[in-house]
Amino acid sequence: MWQVKQRKICHRTACCLVWVLLAAGLLAACQRDVPVDVVGTLEWDRIELTADAAEPIVAIEVREGEAVAAGQTVLQLDARRVQARLEESRAMLAQHAARLAELQRGPRAERISQARATLAGAEGALAAALHELNRVRPLVKQELLTRQDQDNAQSAYDTALATRDNARAVLAELEHGTTREELDQAIAARDAAAAVVHGLEVSLERLTVRAPVAGVIDDLPLERGERPAQGAVVAVLLAGDAPHARVYLPEPLRTRVRVGDPASVYVDGIEQPYHGRVRRVSADPAFTPYYSLTERDRSRLSYLTEVELTDEAARELPAGIPLRAVFLEQAGPE
Repeated sequence: MWQVKQRKICHRTACCLVWVLLAAGLLAACQRDVPVDVVGTLEWDRIELTADAAEPIVAIEVREGEAVAAGQTVLQLDARRVQARLEESRAMLAQHAARLAELQRGPRAERISQARATLAGAEGALAAALHELNRVRPLVKQELLTRQDQDNAQSAYDTALATRDNARAVLAELEHGTTREELDQAIAARDAAAAVVHGLEVSLERLTVRAPVAGVIDDLPLERGERPAQGAVVAVLLAGDAPHARVYLPEPLRTRVRVGDPASVYVDGIEQPYHGRVRRVSADPAFTPYYSLTERDRSRLSYLTEVELTDEAARELPAGIPLRAVFLEQAGPE
């Protein structure tokens, strides 16, 4: 009798365990299908175009809201100052290049002939000075000339000797040609001048502000004639093939949304949702922004999440409009 009761109790326990496991499985399945619903705004990728130099704006080639192609001119800064510096640098480059060419070619035959003639003249003057000195010395001893006359003759001889030595050194330099060290210095000077020219050419080109990619001009904060500070924003470009939803994901839902997950985006005023896919979930939390606050989420952290809209019609949507993004958590492997 006791064994029969024990078997009945075990059977009931097993049945209860089965029902508990089944209920847990159904609950888990339901939890996996619970949608994640967050709000935010529609945004385009923003590219800020800045002024490369503090020069006045002389021309604005586009208008706000206008579509531009990659490389198209947006506006032009005054280039006269940089152009003048560039011309000066190009002249210096030409001078250094000519000097290098002269050193590489070596001295001209005419200069060598001139140096030889100069040496010959210096040697003749030295011989005459020596002859005069030899003539004066005995006359001074005979007191026919003064000591001053001998000093003058000696000074003339010393000058003639120095002139002869200098002419001989100049001729030797011309005959031996340019040294390796002189060529290296000339090459370095030319390359430095070329680098300056290249830098100024780049600066001149960047005074023409161009669209780096295709997009739509969103803002032109300055007018023609104004002088922006260096690095100041002179135009804002909205780029990309489609806009994206910028939402803030509450911290309890962070683990349920991953990059690549599908999403439905509901834009205010349009009943039909747009299809999207999560392209980014920030790794760093932030406090929930004002437009996403609820009584339940006021003290919670949230994660910036971007959902790229994949529908062709989404390309016509403007930036800044409110929206609601719905994520459906995908069931993981059993």
